[in-house]
Amino acid sequence: MSSKAAPFWITGVQAVSRAFGVGSALMILVSIGVVCQMVFVRAVLGQSSIWQTEFVMYSLVAATFLGAPYILLTRGHVAVDVLPLMVRPPARRALHLVGSLIALTFCGLFFYASVPWWWDAFQSNHTTSSIWRARLWIPYLSVPVGLGLLCLQYLAEIWQVITQREHPFGLSPEDRL
Repeated sequence: MSSKAAPFWITGVQAVSRAFGVGSALMILVSIGVVCQMVFVRAVLGQSSIWQTEFVMYSLVAATFLGAPYILLTRGHVAVDVLPLMVRPPARRALHLVGSLIALTFCGLFFYASVPWWWDAFQSNHTTSSIWRARLWIPYLSVPVGLGLLCLQYLAEIWQVITQREHPFGLSPEDRL
């Protein structure tokens, strides 16, 4: 496609998406370690777990939301590309644009709804009902942050395809059924 370098804002969004992808992978690894520690504490030491279940639950949710922009960046999501492979490149571009705008709208609305939800937990200092009493605004923050970056990643992808710096769906014009 185009040999021009991507604008700074796209490079920045992609760098943050990659960093969040690494952070999400680390959260999953830490969650696995915490689950192993919880099993050891309960099965071997005969003690109850206090914070482990909530930590793992909130870490995996955060990894999901914060890792979503990386998945979009790398096209790591599950996709059925039969229709894009059947149509010509101009129709692919239109199909990509329509699908991306629908996804961007959904993510934008979800982002819009998540900010007040997070803000309420922050302002009122809500905590979990367990003995651990974790402040909920901390894990809740991953939802608007992840969705905000996902919206930016969608905008970057749309811009890259519109300006013909990337092929829609990652398919070259020669890719056909």
